[in-house]
Order: sequence, then C-alpha cells, then structure tokens
Amino acid sequence: MTIAMTQPMYQSSTFGWISIVRLGLVQAAIGAIVVMTTSTLNRIMVVELALPASLPGLLVAIHYFVQVIRPRMGFESDIGAKRTPWIIGGVGLLALGGFGAAIATTLMGVNLIIGIAAAIVAFFFIGIGVSMSGTSLLALLAKGVSDERRAAAATTVWLMMIFGFALTSGIAGKFLDPYSPEKVILISGIISSIACLMTVLALYKLEGRELENTPRSNVQKMPFRKTLTDILSDPDTKKFTIFIFLSMFAFSAQDLILEPFAGIIFKYSLGETTSLSGIQHSGVLTGMLLVAFCGSSRLRPYFGSLRSWMIYGCLASALAMFGLVLAGIVEGAWPLKLNVFVLGLANGAFSIAAIASMMRLAVIGGSGKEGVRIGLWGGAQAIAFGLGGLLGASASDLARSIFTNPAFAYSSVFFIEAMLFIASAYMASQVESKTSSTSGAR
Repeated sequence: MTIAMTQPMYQSSTFGWISIVRLGLVQAAIGAIVVMTTSTLNRIMVVELALPASLPGLLVAIHYFVQVIRPRMGFESDIGAKRTPWIIGGVGLLALGGFGAAIATTLMGVNLIIGIAAAIVAFFFIGIGVSMSGTSLLALLAKGVSDERRAAAATTVWLMMIFGFALTSGIAGKFLDPYSPEKVILISGIISSIACLMTVLALYKLEGRELENTPRSNVQKMPFRKTLTDILSDPDTKKFTIFIFLSMFAFSAQDLILEPFAGIIFKYSLGETTSLSGIQHSGVLTGMLLVAFCGSSRLRPYFGSLRSWMIYGCLASALAMFGLVLAGIVEGAWPLKLNVFVLGLANGAFSIAAIASMMRLAVIGGSGKEGVRIGLWGGAQAIAFGLGGLLGASASDLARSIFTNPAFAYSSVFFIEAMLFIASAYMASQVESKTSSTSGAR
C-alpha cells in the first residue's frame, strides 16, 4: 500500500477560476519581464551590437543556474505566515534585474567590459527573482486548488504566461523599431513597472486566512538542510526529481538546434524556420489543452491519469525525436512540419502533466513543506534548461566536427534526445500511484 493510500490528501477548494486567473496574471507578469531579457535583449546583443551569440547564451544560463536556490526560497515561504510577500518581493527583484539588464545591454555599446559585468549582476537578480516569485506562486496554487482542477489550473496559468510572452514581444517589437538605446531602457522600465503593479493588484486579498501557513514554534522549526534531506529520503520524491531533470533536459536541448537543422538540411528560409517554431508552439499549446480537458471532464476516469500522460507523453516525444533522426537521414523527403507539430503536442502533454503532478505531490500529507518540494523540482527544471540549451548546441557542434555530413550530425543529437525521453518515461513509471490520479487519494 502506498503512502498516498495511507495518508490523507491535503485538499482545498478555496481557489475558484477567478482566483486561478489572478495567479495567472502574476505568471504573465513574470513572463513579460523574462521574455524581454531572454529574447529581445538577446537579439540586440547579437544583431545590433554584433556580439558573439555565446554571450547572451551564457547570461541566460546564469539566470537558470542561480535558480538552484529555489528549494531555499520555498523553505523560507513555508515557514512564513504568507507566500504573497515572497511573490511580490520576487517580482520586484525580477523587475529590477530586467531593467538592469536593459541598461547593461546599452552599456555594452559604450564600454563592453562594464556592460558585461553589469549584465552578470542583473541576470543574478533575474534568477533570484524568478526563484522567489515562481516557487512561492506555484506552492500557493498547489495549496489552494482542489485536486481535480490541478491539470486545468496549471494549464491556465502557463497559458497566461505564454500570453505574457507573446504580448510583450509584440508590443516591445513595435516600439523598439527603429532601435535606439534610449528606447530599450524606457520600454524595459515600463514593462517592469506594469508587471509589478499587476502583481500587487492580482494578489490583493487573494491569500486568505485559510491558506496561511501555521506558525511554528522554535522547537517545531526544522533547519533547511534537515528538511531537504527528509524530503529527498522519500523514494518517489527522488524519482520524480530525476524525471523532471531528464525530461526537461531533453525538452530544452532541442530548442537551439531545431531551426538550424531545418535551415541547413531542409533549406528553409529564415521566415520558414520561424514559422516552424510557431508550429511547434501550437503543438505544445494543443497538448496542454488536451491534458487539461481530459483531466477535468467526464473523460478523467479513462484518460485523466497524470502519471500516464507523463509516461506516454515522453514516449511520444521520443518517437517524434526518432522521426527527426529519420528526417536527417532521408533529408528533404520527410514531413518535417507534421513531425515538429507532433513533437510539440507530446512535449506539451507531458510537461503540463508534470507540473500538475508536481503540485499534487507537493501537498500530500499537508505537512507545510510545499514550497521546499516545489523549489526542489523547480530547481531541477531550471538546471536542466540551462544545461540543455548549452549542451544541446555544443553537442551539435561536436557532432558536425565528427561527421562530414551535417544531416548525420544532427540525427545523432536527436537520437540522444530520444533516448533521454525514453529514460524519462521509465522514471515516470517508477513514481508510485500518488501521481496516477487527478481526483485525489482513494
């Protein structure tokens, strides 16, 4: 008999859909600041300032690696009365870092060394801000949403984050053209200010007394290291952490090489490769909506198992990656767009199931350690994304130096990613039935 069947499942139906959307607005605010730094400033460094692409790549990696502090941030929000101050404070630090990154980018055009040094500091602030706000927000969502709504709630919040990405990119792109350093600083400041204001308004009186953490006496308080050790001693927690790392590593490793692959092997133009990326994102969106629908409807008893969505989503991702392996071998004679859409569909399905499972596992037993658990898995995801982006591109460069045919080089990297997805599916299958239902413990 598993723990899920012997311990009561903490549940709360405090958050209705309006409250979930309000948390989604906070996630959209976070996304708005992040996309400005990781996308717009990235392009300015490479195109307008003619700097090596490795520079923004390393800066983005810094903001991911800093997020190793997520478990500690979750621990601090667990022992406090409320999580709202941590979310607001985190968004404030994130906004400061985003604005600082814009100033640092413009400084690079005047003094490269000073600009890079300022950017490193700014991206540290971005990583800390994301760790504080993102971890506490997801812990609050996990605690406040009833079990049967978790898949749909996770999808709603993440879709609003994507909306924040898209809206900010569109508006910033319109006002930044033609480029000038003054515009970059002004628009970054406006976006950061609006994000902070929206966060405060969205969280106003959202976290009621019934969601406050129970105050602990000095005797009850456990040191962070002991708390983390106890959590990791649970086999399912450890297996789920490995699953998160492997799956998100494979997920992110494809990002930087898929468009170059389409351009070099399939002779796609710049516009066509950008369109291909849009096809993949539409697949991700469809996969997320599919899991939300199946997990929150009459279909739930048949297709609503989060564990199944994680396993088969990873296996389908592996199958799609094997398709890209074949695409590299046969080169032009392959339905690349359909393959990429299926890859996005599978990625979206397993990733939103993983987030919903993360929320579910975080509140089992109602032990008041939701933030540490969410932080552990969020940290694993961030490190995986940082390593995946860097090593995925590096592996493709290495393979191209080994193979004379670039198609074989890309196929070899896709093959490795497919194997990582298979390993992820295996780890998901090893997590016991605490993630197997979306309707709570029986």
